[in-house]
Amino acid sequence: MPIKITMPALSPTMEEGNLSKWLKKEGDQIAPGDVLAEIETDKATMEVEAVDEGTLAKIVVPAGAAGVKVNALIAVLAEDGEDVAEAAKAASGHAAPALKQEKAEAASSNGDAKAESPKTDEKTPVKSEAPKQEVAPATRNGVSNRQFATPLARRLAKEAGLDLSSMSGTGPRGRIVKADVEAAAKGGVSKNEATAPVKGEAAAPVASKGMSDDAVFKLYEEGSYELKPHDGMRRTIAKRLVEAKQTVPHFYLSLDCNIDGLMKLRADLNNAAPRRGDGVAYKLSVNDFVIKALALALTDVPAANASWSEQGMLVHKHADVGVAVALDGGLITPIVRKAETKSLSAISNEVKELAARAKDKKLKPEEYQGGTTSVSNLGMFGIKNFSAVINPPQGTILAVGAGEKRAIVTDNDEVKVATMMSVTLSCDHRAVDGALGAELLAAFKSRIENPMSMLV
Repeated sequence: MPIKITMPALSPTMEEGNLSKWLKKEGDQIAPGDVLAEIETDKATMEVEAVDEGTLAKIVVPAGAAGVKVNALIAVLAEDGEDVAEAAKAASGHAAPALKQEKAEAASSNGDAKAESPKTDEKTPVKSEAPKQEVAPATRNGVSNRQFATPLARRLAKEAGLDLSSMSGTGPRGRIVKADVEAAAKGGVSKNEATAPVKGEAAAPVASKGMSDDAVFKLYEEGSYELKPHDGMRRTIAKRLVEAKQTVPHFYLSLDCNIDGLMKLRADLNNAAPRRGDGVAYKLSVNDFVIKALALALTDVPAANASWSEQGMLVHKHADVGVAVALDGGLITPIVRKAETKSLSAISNEVKELAARAKDKKLKPEEYQGGTTSVSNLGMFGIKNFSAVINPPQGTILAVGAGEKRAIVTDNDEVKVATMMSVTLSCDHRAVDGALGAELLAAFKSRIENPMSMLV
């Protein structure tokens, strides 16, 4: 019996993904554990392994297909001894998404009216067709401004963040086609009259999402900019940041830490690191101390190691610390699990390994989802201080600035030079109140200024 291979859900929130590459071809023998394909989500590329054995009879979704829904059929496997051609028939009726989009595009742009509304003989049975997707009709003063678009045009518009209702279609019967979306992306599309205020009528208020694309484009001279469509990562980051600022009541606490002792201990530990192979066993960074200090501070103030939910407060038993890693076009936050239990050298090596795989988009969802707090360090760029946006459902995030030489006044009223580092703790006021946040930051300061406490 043919075995159907479907698009896997690589994370609890995944709804669709891109099938970036097939590592097997039709006719190949497949064994359990063989890597079949690479699936690309918004922040990671993951491998899909076979769980059955047989022959790859049919690839339904080609490499490079975008927006493949979870549980959609992507391939068919023939069991041992089963006729491969017969097994491939199980894929009938499951045309590849990308191919369906191209066919729809071709049908819409070739000017053939029959493709739009074919004539059929009443005696000839007609195969049921999927309902045509249409933009919901908009009205102004009772006049309908209904827009029609091909599936490919819809996908391209979605990827580029363009509003179909702001475009005029050049396809049959005014349907929006691929060329219209590409023109809109370059800023050269003609807009429907429905997007402009009627004469004598005040402009409609801008939605809470912010200024419309049309309004943005009008502020700049045509040809003075290049429009680069957003990728999946940038869209996800934008969505989560908007949600975070709209739903999480942030407040911020800042203080300065003297890291002279930390810098000396770091140098001593790095000098004492044993050699392994062509390198050393570890090389500690200031950020490794920050991660460890924040994890221990959360054990010192366990009430602050919390996440808000409508049903109740989630008070976490371990400090799972996310570490912001910059990527081309975005960032990701791999998590050091149970950081309070790990040595500085273990944290250092784990962060380096996670960061390397993050930049190659090889992290698993469980390696960057969840966490109880995060660290965002911009000190290497010379940034003195900043406020970071909380990554829900975490309750806090620590923004770390650069260590720099400053003049300070000692307890004996003496002025001396010390290496100071400014940190700012962003708190979700629903989970961490002001006094509790201050207590957590004080515990962090105590740990970071007495780094020997992180070694015992």
